[in-house]
Amino acid sequence: MTYAITQTCCSDATCVAVCPVNCIHPTPEEQAFGSTEMLYVDPATCIDCGACADACPVDAIFPVDTLSAGQKEYAAINAAYYEGREREPAAGPNFHAWGEPSFPRSLPSDFAPLRVAVVGTGPAGMYAAEDLLLHTNAEVTLIDRLPVAGGLVRYGVAPDHPATKGVGETFARFHSHPRVRMHLGVEVGKDLTVEELAAHHDAVIYAVGASDSRRLGIPGEDLPSSIPATRFVSWYNAHPEVTPETVELSAERVVVAGNGNVALDVARILVTDPAALAGTDIAGHALAALRDSRVREVVLLGRRGPDDTACTASELLALGHLPGVDLVVDDHDPRTGEVLDGAAEGEKAALLRELPRESVDWSQPPPPGRRIVFRFHSAPVEVLGRDGVEAVRVTAAAGDQEIPAGLFLRAIGYRGLPVPGLPFDEATGTVPHEGGRVAGLPGSYVVGWIKRGASGGIGANRTCAAETVGTLLADAVAGALPSPAYPAKAFGRLARSRGRQVVDARGLAAIDRAEQARGREQGRPRAKFETVPALIAAAKGRGLRSPR
Repeated sequence: MTYAITQTCCSDATCVAVCPVNCIHPTPEEQAFGSTEMLYVDPATCIDCGACADACPVDAIFPVDTLSAGQKEYAAINAAYYEGREREPAAGPNFHAWGEPSFPRSLPSDFAPLRVAVVGTGPAGMYAAEDLLLHTNAEVTLIDRLPVAGGLVRYGVAPDHPATKGVGETFARFHSHPRVRMHLGVEVGKDLTVEELAAHHDAVIYAVGASDSRRLGIPGEDLPSSIPATRFVSWYNAHPEVTPETVELSAERVVVAGNGNVALDVARILVTDPAALAGTDIAGHALAALRDSRVREVVLLGRRGPDDTACTASELLALGHLPGVDLVVDDHDPRTGEVLDGAAEGEKAALLRELPRESVDWSQPPPPGRRIVFRFHSAPVEVLGRDGVEAVRVTAAAGDQEIPAGLFLRAIGYRGLPVPGLPFDEATGTVPHEGGRVAGLPGSYVVGWIKRGASGGIGANRTCAAETVGTLLADAVAGALPSPAYPAKAFGRLARSRGRQVVDARGLAAIDRAEQARGREQGRPRAKFETVPALIAAAKGRGLRSPR
């Protein structure tokens, strides 16, 4: 028997580190690492020890003979990766020393403890903090503008992907680490300046992500009910800065610009039976809206052909197992069928080949039932309507067409926002850097999407953090870090004086307990608090009495 890696793979290589026979690839040392959609177990090398499954932070690895019907394809997907490839030689446990404390990701034993601030508690920031805490004696200050930790793990992962959210538990063990001080609800650039933060630490790592969304630049883009998919994701994940009234689901058809994983997430949530979401941590207001929703059809627009589908094969496969939901390819352009028919096995286009093809008559309402329509070679050129979205004009082989819709979501990517006091590249939405070192600001570093742009999933942040932390520690050894101007305890006093309601590790634990208790009452893993005041109240021990 062998093991297989499945849909929820985060590619952070924790499994690679524990494999005693080098059967999981690509490894962080291989050129292909970070370019594949997931990691793969070599069935010819696997010895069935189960170490990878035990270590996986997102519960993505299972014995092949226990895979559910919806996961059976992953045995073949894992094996196919090795077809025609030369096998790597087996080696002893942890042969690549991934995660072992060795310079440049550690410091000499006699080195004085560094004081490092990490701004942002999402995956990028927490991988950086983990590196520092495991490999050095650094003292880490965790800062987040929201009064709760988690970043995109909490507010970006779809509620029907609970295994992916499991990585948050891995990060949570560092929240109460004895060398960690937590200050949540403090915004750098608003409550504190970059200069003040630097003056209290040897180094500062900015892991602020990419919270903005890319724009299409078409007429009508700012109509009511024309919103970024990122805001829709925040809406169903109970982000406190997105109100329940943000989304209205009164129309039968929704058009989504894009066909990446975020586009698939929003489409899936829109057509999934609400009863299947009732046992997740979806926002209460979103669940209520979905129960009353009139949406029956979601149209995914792809500017290019099916061979350029932006989603991962694993998410596309999972969509095909959605109960009660039909998948259809709009056959409006002959190039679509040509690509599908000519696709080789293993290509994403081949996964779409067996779907029904239909020349959709957009003048008619959606047919009975629920469905997702893939429409390729089609880009939005205008959003039509007066007081809200009424239709979307899109390109077509025979001239532009109008698709009636009541909600338009653009899922064309995230974009970073500038942090006052840091340099910023408007073209890329990133902070200029060299190996994570911020240009022109000694002691300042970046990691994650604000460093490399909004690409790569959760696991990509691990290698990204390794590079940044390696650069930081090399600078420390070289004596290139500026010394703090204030003693360690001074920063806590400063943060409390600027942030009216600062949440520490004890307050975060209180929020977690209260949300889980609310969830148990509703038969859910947790019921999130949906406003900043409710989160603050929970942090102070009043969460169970707070209605929101």
